[in-house]
Amino acid sequence: MIIQPGRRETADNGVTLVETLVAMSIAGFVIAGLVTGFVQAAKQTESSAYVLAAQALATQGLEQTRAAKWDPTGSTGVVDQLVATNFPMVVTNLDVPGSNSRLVYATNRTTISVISTNPQLRMVQVDCSWMFPSSGRIYTNSIYTYRAPDQ
Repeated sequence: MIIQPGRRETADNGVTLVETLVAMSIAGFVIAGLVTGFVQAAKQTESSAYVLAAQALATQGLEQTRAAKWDPTGSTGVVDQLVATNFPMVVTNLDVPGSNSRLVYATNRTTISVISTNPQLRMVQVDCSWMFPSSGRIYTNSIYTYRAPDQ
């Protein structure tokens, strides 16, 4: 057996209780950070799903107004279906995949404003209001477009 100078050979080369506690506390902080990260990622994913579903619902309302006939110089007479009374307020549930147990209702409101009469131009605004389930806060997704006759 070779003994190096300055080094004592003893039988107590194990891990102390303090070293074990420090290692366990570091591991606990790492695990807590990972769990918190996963929880935050899940909340953000849920929020994004609701926002995108509300935006799709608002876009659906906008597409309905784009499909309305507006022909002020038609051969069969003036046709104007692009009026607010043709687009009542609609309450429906958000189509969020995987959330069958929690229904979130949204309200679509369509507003049509005359921007110009010569040339004819209208602004269409669709607001989709909904409440986030876990926080209870109300959010509104809005979409706007301008429309001329026969477009």
